[in-house]
Amino acid sequence: MRILVVVLLVANAVFFIWSRGWLDAVTGLPADGGREPQRVAAQQHPERIQPLAASAAAALAQRVCLELGPLEGDAALAAAQTALRSLGAEAQVRSTEQAGVWVVATIKLADPEFRARKEATYKQLRLNFEPLEGLPAEQPAFVLGRHASQAEADAQLAAFDKRGLKGLRVLALQSAQRRHTLVLPQVDGLTAGKLKASKDAALAGGFHACPAGGAAPASAASR
Repeated sequence: MRILVVVLLVANAVFFIWSRGWLDAVTGLPADGGREPQRVAAQQHPERIQPLAASAAAALAQRVCLELGPLEGDAALAAAQTALRSLGAEAQVRSTEQAGVWVVATIKLADPEFRARKEATYKQLRLNFEPLEGLPAEQPAFVLGRHASQAEADAQLAAFDKRGLKGLRVLALQSAQRRHTLVLPQVDGLTAGKLKASKDAALAGGFHACPAGGAAPASAASR
């Protein structure tokens, strides 16, 4: 009888130790068995999981191509990409270089009589000219040439100077910059809805359908 009591005590002690998981590495039999309670504990608000409505499931299955742009400059591109990531979307980037515009222009011609004399002179010399636009602080003035670089404008200014034409200068009408278009070639309907409804200023102008051909060309950079 004493032996039986001792055996039962030992068995209970072993079971207790095993149930605590202290013998898992020795026995190879985890006390938790196949229940894996750690996975249940790791769930994040399982009560929030809900089945999709039929309309949402259908939208999720749709695939559309959307574009945003052109965006002027690298800062606008970075802001738009950040806004897209916050909405769970990544886009391909298609970039182009936009040349700057430099003009050879007259000095300000505030006096109407002086301006009329300049106009008569240019007509007599058969020089093409037009009113300066886009730089209100420098108007009124005439533009005698447009160029894609300052070097070209400086060369024309030097040529005019040799011909005795004075009172001219080079102005930067528009600096060179990069223009970017963001392309999402295969976005699902739910994401497309979120993108179009976004009020983020970085996505101002809104998304529109890609032109015929859809996706960006193979040469487009992906970021």
